Amino acid sequence: MSVITKITQQKKDSERYNIFLDEKYAYSVHETVLVKFGLTKGMTLEDWSIDEMVFEEEISKAFNRALHYLGFRMRSESEVKKKLLDTGYGEAVILEAIVKLRKAGFLNDEKFSEALLQTQKRTSSKGPIAIQQELARKGIGKELQSQVLESYSEADQVEIATKLAEKAAASNRSIPPRQLQQRIQNALQRKGYSFDIIKQALSGISFEREDEEWDEITVTVGEKAWRRYRSRFSGRERSNRVKQAMYQKGISFDLIDRFIEKKENEENDD
Repeated sequence: MSVITKITQQKKDSERYNIFLDEKYAYSVHETVLVKFGLTKGMTLEDWSIDEMVFEEEISKAFNRALHYLGFRMRSESEVKKKLLDTGYGEAVILEAIVKLRKAGFLNDEKFSEALLQTQKRTSSKGPIAIQQELARKGIGKELQSQVLESYSEADQVEIATKLAEKAAASNRSIPPRQLQQRIQNALQRKGYSFDIIKQALSGISFEREDEEWDEITVTVGEKAWRRYRSRFSGRERSNRVKQAMYQKGISFDLIDRFIEKKENEENDD
């Protein structure tokens, strides 16, 4: 057995105390450990009680380390556990620290998941599939994932997806409608929306073009195709290659023929 011969408060951290056993420095503890075990000068400690205090001190350190980590933003239990493991704390210590964090209200996976859902909807306009994947990466279980995502209504999904689609359609008028529609569909899929939601979002958008716009699109697409095949092919083969490339972009045969005729005339004039 050992006797506490001195207890001193640390100068750099007033919440920590140095414990001296039998006139020699033994270890330091947080004030919560000091109070919990009622440590006082002259107190006799058995080896098992010292081990218990050391374990409690490790929990206190892990708890405070987690609080610092949580100070930057909300985290899931899985994130906190991984951080503490990476820091070097043992499994038993981490589990006890997480229990304390839960009881103190610093860790709540349900609130964390709800906050993540709202943030992803508001700042990234993500769909439920992408958000579910993000929740899974944060260590949130499937049951809680499903529970939280129930609040993401179909109406909300269609509204957000439609706004994304409208913005893309308005800012890309120089892209052929068929190509633009496919591009928007792919973008919405990457955002995490289902095919049904994407279909509803696109149904309300007009991809029609005025004649002047079609003329501009024809020139843009045609010039690109002409440059691609000009040095590799000639005559009918080149024309067929260019025609196929332009048609795949949704340009009519009439516009394609006029473009090719113009390019061939320019080439003959040279």
